[in-house]
Amino acid sequence: MNSTPNLFRRITSKLFSALNTTRKIIINLIFFTLLILFIFAISNDENTVTVPKKAALVLNFKGDIVEQKQEVDPLDALLTEALSKEEEQPEILLSDILDVITKAKSDDRISLLVLQLQGLNNSGITKLSYIADAITDFKTSGKQVIALGEQYSQDQYYLASYADTVWLDPKGWLMLDGYGLYQLYFKSALDKLEVSQHIFRVGTYKSAVEPYMRDDMSTAAKEANNVWLNDLWSKYKSDVAEQRGFGIENFDENASTLIKKFKAADSSFAQYAFDNQWVDQLKTHGEMQAALIELVGKDKTDKTYSHISFNDYLSATKTPFPIVDPTTDKVAIVVAKGTILNGTQKAGTIGGASTAKLLRKARENNQVKAVVFRVDSPGGSAYASEVIRREIDLLKESGKPVVASMGTYAASGGYWISAPADKIIASPTTITGSIGIFGLMMTFENSLKKLGVHTDGVSTTDIGGFGSTRPLSKGMSSLYQLNVERGYQDFISLVAKNREMSLEEVDAIAQGRVWSGVKAKELGLVDELGDINDAIVMASQLANLNNYDTLLIEKEISAKDKLLQSMFGKTSQLFGEPPLDEKVYSKDYISQFIHSMNKELTLLKSFDDPQGIYVFCMACELN
Repeated sequence: MNSTPNLFRRITSKLFSALNTTRKIIINLIFFTLLILFIFAISNDENTVTVPKKAALVLNFKGDIVEQKQEVDPLDALLTEALSKEEEQPEILLSDILDVITKAKSDDRISLLVLQLQGLNNSGITKLSYIADAITDFKTSGKQVIALGEQYSQDQYYLASYADTVWLDPKGWLMLDGYGLYQLYFKSALDKLEVSQHIFRVGTYKSAVEPYMRDDMSTAAKEANNVWLNDLWSKYKSDVAEQRGFGIENFDENASTLIKKFKAADSSFAQYAFDNQWVDQLKTHGEMQAALIELVGKDKTDKTYSHISFNDYLSATKTPFPIVDPTTDKVAIVVAKGTILNGTQKAGTIGGASTAKLLRKARENNQVKAVVFRVDSPGGSAYASEVIRREIDLLKESGKPVVASMGTYAASGGYWISAPADKIIASPTTITGSIGIFGLMMTFENSLKKLGVHTDGVSTTDIGGFGSTRPLSKGMSSLYQLNVERGYQDFISLVAKNREMSLEEVDAIAQGRVWSGVKAKELGLVDELGDINDAIVMASQLANLNNYDTLLIEKEISAKDKLLQSMFGKTSQLFGEPPLDEKVYSKDYISQFIHSMNKELTLLKSFDDPQGIYVFCMACELN
């Protein structure tokens, strides 16, 4: 009787086994093919990256500058690079940029630094200021820095202003429009879909859930956001004005002044930029090439100036695998970048369990005497934040001091995981605070009702059978609100204890309000203003270290993945790197809108806290 089903199962099992074997064969064929190409690349002198004896180093970035790259499958990344395919969201590691500029400063083969920034996406003034400091240090070598481009975005121009001279195409474009914060609001759309929203929050300024409960930004949110936006804009203006040698009144912040100057420049953005002293010279592409050839000579093709690109220079000078001295004490660096989620997450996102594991590795490593916790996060799950916080306390209990170093932002959950550190260092433009909490859930009983779908049944208790297809009862609603209020008390108690403040003092500056790093120091939320190097020095002092190295604590990867990663950059030698005159890296307006909608949906999907409670700052991303 059972012979037919058993036969079917055996056939199905063998079929799946055959398919799985075929899949493995194909993957291994691809891997070994690339391995052969890799061996060919490193053994063939013609394909070895060499730095010309007299050359310009071209910082031709493409994508977002990040503290930690999103983890991708090494084989996928290798294929993308080998086939010269465009990455969907390319990223450049901040530490790689700083390392390249530092090495180029003392490299006799590099006689000029060229900033070709059209491919740089929005990266934030905090990260850009680190690069600007490196450029400033580079100039102490006596080597010239030239910025050139067909156009400059606001972030791109910030770096360009640190060059000795700035060139712009006569038909180019440059306009500085300040910082803005604009969000999509969904209340009317949710009402039309008859989605029942259940929102619980504590904090007058905790505006994270406003997009789901309003169609506009509240007065309180506008008030708070204006303060820190102006702090960042003031920093931008003062830095650029100092580099360009003019006053901050040169920034045209009202339309009438801008239009008047624009008309005087014959309605040309490039001429306006020149007249307003944003740029030093207007040059066509050919004129730029000729001027650079005059400075460093021609390359081996005899067609353009002698140069090496950022990626090639990085490949030529970076050690594939860092060598760790087993005899010295270490200041460990643990990076927490991205949204805080539960469990184990890939690099580029903070996982409660995975980030705690990295901190635990630092605690259990006898060579590690102190830890710098580099935080670049707008927050996320309250529970995951607490898991990480506990591990920081264990580090301190083990006698290893912890210094939190804040990046672009360390807000909400980002501040939760920073607060227990022995010391906190922020950049002047770090977006921090946002000490508040909220709960969010949606039920779809009315939406389903319109489709003729209903939910009914029985339960042994008043609270049984809760789900997204049934209304939220008053009892459950009260429970959630009480839990959120308790979470807020936990948050301000955590801050009060670690910052040696009273609950009343913390509450007065909390309420979900966002602050700049400068203001956060005034309020006592951070100890010092500085960068990660300052944090490393402070950590070494707290641990009484005189002779030490730094040690980056990362997720362990397999030997196979290490080999694949070491092949990155080698494939470009085989297939050729894109020319320096690459097209501007940008998205059209429709793509930008679709990207914004995808971000909102991804954000909703990432709300995975087991209790539905979040410490997250939605207002931390600039436009």
